[in-house]
Amino acid sequence: MIIPRYRIAPSNIGGAGKGLFLDEAVEAGRIITAPDAIEHTWRHAEIAADPALGAQMYAAARWFEDRYTLSPDWPDECYINHSFEPTGLWHLGFVFAISKLPQGTEITVDYRHLLPPGEAEDFLDAATGEKIIGLPWAESLQQSTRALAAILGQRAA
Repeated sequence: MIIPRYRIAPSNIGGAGKGLFLDEAVEAGRIITAPDAIEHTWRHAEIAADPALGAQMYAAARWFEDRYTLSPDWPDECYINHSFEPTGLWHLGFVFAISKLPQGTEITVDYRHLLPPGEAEDFLDAATGEKIIGLPWAESLQQSTRALAAILGQRAA
């Protein structure tokens, strides 16, 4: 579910297609998206072993450890694009505003937190041309936890 008012429009990121844009300002640390209606998670090995599930890997997102959801129906959250300098922080399926975001901001997250460890996205980062490679679970969790603590600490100050 997407919490603030938003719209889907052409992305500002070259080659990204559509993006998710805020229709209201959002304070740092505010939740932008939250999990809802998650019916099932699969282990990566289950997806790899089942051709029907494997065919949907393009629509996978890692939620925790080696558990993934598949969303081939593309809910609006799927219009959140990748950036190495994101406006949102992916943490355990939630997306938090990294800083105070004005109305009209395109929401982006670092896809390395959503991919299987060591797996490369099938496109390069539009700004840097670098590969987007999934982080190991422990590293992803450490990074996102530290980043969220810093955001919330700044907000409390």
